Amino acid sequence: MSSPESFAGADARLNEEALAYHELPSPGKTGIEIKKPARTQRDLSLAYTPGVAEPVRRIDADPDAAYRYTNKGNLVAVITDGSAVLGLGKVGALASKPVMEGKAVLFKHFADIDVFDIEVHAKHPQEFIETVRRIAPTFGGINLEDIAAPHCFEIEQILIDELDIPVFHDDQHGTAIIIAAGLLNALELQDKRLEDARIAVLGAGAAGVAAIRLLITLGAHRGNIFAVDRQGVIHTGRRDLNPFKFGIAADTDKRTLADAMDDADVFIGVSGPDLVSEQMLASMAPRPVVFALSNPVPEIRPEVARQVRDDMILATGRSDYPNQVNNVLGFPFIFRGALDVRASRINEDMQIAAVHALRDLTHEPVPQSVLDAYGLEHLEHGPDYIIPKPFDPRLRRAVAPAVARAAVASGVARIPYPEDA
Repeated sequence: MSSPESFAGADARLNEEALAYHELPSPGKTGIEIKKPARTQRDLSLAYTPGVAEPVRRIDADPDAAYRYTNKGNLVAVITDGSAVLGLGKVGALASKPVMEGKAVLFKHFADIDVFDIEVHAKHPQEFIETVRRIAPTFGGINLEDIAAPHCFEIEQILIDELDIPVFHDDQHGTAIIIAAGLLNALELQDKRLEDARIAVLGAGAAGVAAIRLLITLGAHRGNIFAVDRQGVIHTGRRDLNPFKFGIAADTDKRTLADAMDDADVFIGVSGPDLVSEQMLASMAPRPVVFALSNPVPEIRPEVARQVRDDMILATGRSDYPNQVNNVLGFPFIFRGALDVRASRINEDMQIAAVHALRDLTHEPVPQSVLDAYGLEHLEHGPDYIIPKPFDPRLRRAVAPAVARAAVASGVARIPYPEDA
């Protein structure tokens, strides 16, 4: 079992490496690439004045021409107010910038999407909404990031309603999509069905609420889902619930996390370290599925969990254990699909398409390049492989087309998927 001290020692080494990585040889992780020649006077006359006037006139006459003559169609804003940054909390806009730059790296590396990271000093949700609204014409999509609940729900919904480009809060829907894909595979292996599963969810912020909503859409029974926050089970008798928590409240006499986990088929943790006891895990139903996703320390440590249950399937948010639930499996390719058909939004149909694309990919033979990347000799669908690996090169060609075609089929695409045109 890993001790707190071993986690701390590893973290100290990683911290020093991370500081050097971010500072050297020049500060930051991203820059701007010029895609057109700029070597001669002729080049400059085309890039700027007088040549630039003609694409301006074309866009003025037809706004959709911006997708032809500018980078709008492949440019996403990763934007935050710094109110809920990773496990660090409300660190503010400026301190959140390394995370937003990191997100830009992932977009570019995995899906070849360009990103401007934007950190907004906003005391109130309306200030943030107004900022995004005003800068939206620049972009083909908006990725909201690290915004605290419950404001994140309001912010996203208003922007979805008002803008004509995809607005996606990855901490909500990205996490929910990866959880759902892994959970469907895990339940299949445990010979259980989502429709029948009793589910305990610890954490009722952005990820927890979105996961519950998506699982219900996929067939989970609302009466079988018990969400737990700092005050206990979220039930219909509580008077301290905001509208978003009330929407997932259960009509139940369960009051504690222990109550919620008793005889549960599934535990999903999106909360904090070491909150699940051995007794709680032991009380779950036979063949349980445990998603302990708190990072870096899970709700129950895998070494402890395996001593208690030998019949469970376990996932974490860490890369050094099997079954890492990692948002990078989703958001780059979801946006790639949306941008490829100029979607006006990322709707429920597109999210469900991503879930099934990820789920199905895990059933296919694993390429040698994935085995090499993770130092493995063999990997196949099973208890230690319920979700694809982040460095699987098939993710883009599996998820992005599924999302794009769902956008076309659901009527939010402006153009056909290129391969189907």
